Amino acid sequence: MHELSVCQSLVDQLIEIGRREAADRITRVRLRIGPLSGVVPELLAHAFPVASAGTLAEGAELLTDAAPVRVRCTRCGAQTPATASRLLCGACGDFRTQLIAGDELLLASVELWRRPSTAAG
Repeated sequence: MHELSVCQSLVDQLIEIGRREAADRITRVRLRIGPLSGVVPELLAHAFPVASAGTLAEGAELLTDAAPVRVRCTRCGAQTPATASRLLCGACGDFRTQLIAGDELLLASVELWRRPSTAAG
């Protein structure tokens, strides 16, 4: 399951963000996953607790949003939605298209928690 190695890389990135922002915990992580990314969101959700154990991200809620598939037609130039199994131009129906969205795995947002400051002032 390569989702575990994907999660380990994600957790490394989250730890870097958490440390940079002086966070005590990471509470929520939102990913945007395209159907052509090669990542299965359900498997990623199962791997995340294992990869994040003992880190700032342990116990964080992992949310995933599906990214749409979009293509650009090389014949008519239109940019249209498509499906993962049918990358045809939605305007003219041509098969000569370029994928412009749907293969991404993006870290969309991270919610951090910091202990309230007790500085006297």
